[in-house]
Amino acid sequence: MEITRKSAAELAKMRVAGRIVAEVLALVEEALVPGISTAEVDRLAEQHIRASGGIPSFLGYLGGRRYDMGHPHAYKATTCISIDHEIVHGIPGHREIKRGAVVSVDVGVIYDGWNGDGARTFVCGGREAATEEALALIDTTRLALMAGIAAAQPGNRVADIGAAVEAIGREGGYGIVRGYGGHGIGRLMHEDPSVLNFATDYPDARVRLEPGMCLAIEPMFMTGGEKTRTLRDGWTVVTADRSLAAHFEHTIAIGEDGPEILTKVGA
Repeated sequence: MEITRKSAAELAKMRVAGRIVAEVLALVEEALVPGISTAEVDRLAEQHIRASGGIPSFLGYLGGRRYDMGHPHAYKATTCISIDHEIVHGIPGHREIKRGAVVSVDVGVIYDGWNGDGARTFVCGGREAATEEALALIDTTRLALMAGIAAAQPGNRVADIGAAVEAIGREGGYGIVRGYGGHGIGRLMHEDPSVLNFATDYPDARVRLEPGMCLAIEPMFMTGGEKTRTLRDGWTVVTADRSLAAHFEHTIAIGEDGPEILTKVGA
């Protein structure tokens, strides 16, 4: 396990990457009108990232820590767009998004060699187009993200983050995705430690949080059971029972006085 602590100069670059991520997600929220295609949303994201001096970090991603646009299994889009029962890694394409659809959008940006990673779940057409079930899921998943961030205090352990996220999910009666979670972040999009969304004992869970460490915290909740499966495209992860899913993520830095959210407008 190799965990890095970022310098003030390095954190400054990660703040820019994070700000671009936040700006993209704000643009996506405005663009999510019924009838827009996932490919159109993806193009909007890529245009803003490149106009802001960034590079889409998902484009060409192959798995682990490797990139290769020429590889047949490399990811070929700027964003991951997952709809309704899709949890994560949905591939943008020609699908039109319908009013009331639950849409999770995950965005990664590299700025001057440093990464930002963030996700939000929206309702196409706005909250007034959503069912009560969808709104409750979305609001609870967002609340769990903020609880996980609040637990990321210097001196705490990675396990405290997972326990805080899980407590919110269990109280709401939601399934918690087991096979995917948060991670360290910096020069690479995925670094040590792994940050799971539930309380369990694993080596990374015992890591003590220290100033300068950067993490991506990302709860994923489901209205149904906890079983998932991956579609034949090799990327899209869905709920096995086709229940709704939501996904929120922020990149944070551990500071002397607590966590700083890097993926927000104005960061």
